[in-house]
Amino acid sequence: MSVLTLIFITVMVVSVFNGIPLFRDEIESKEEVARKIGYIKQIGLFGLVVGVLGQLIGLLEGFKAIEEAGDVSFAMLVGGLKVSMITTLYGILIYAISFLIWFGFSFKLR
Repeated sequence: MSVLTLIFITVMVVSVFNGIPLFRDEIESKEEVARKIGYIKQIGLFGLVVGVLGQLIGLLEGFKAIEEAGDVSFAMLVGGLKVSMITTLYGILIYAISFLIWFGFSFKLR
């Protein structure tokens, strides 16, 4: 989760640094600004990928523990699946926020 938080902070910092010149109308060239604000969406997508990877690693470890333990209750299995989805949800949230920021900046650029 800390890696995802660092990715989210990176999205916010990149958004602020690339958004300030856009809203002050201090644009060098539209192509350069479009390239820079494209990084926002790409970093958010990286957050989504890290979130899914985190869930898969958690599921792999959980299934290995279930295999070693043998008999596991259904409630415990469902609880573990619920916990493993937290990283994916966080990654989706990071991507959604970064996409909305990118969309707003792209709209302002045009």
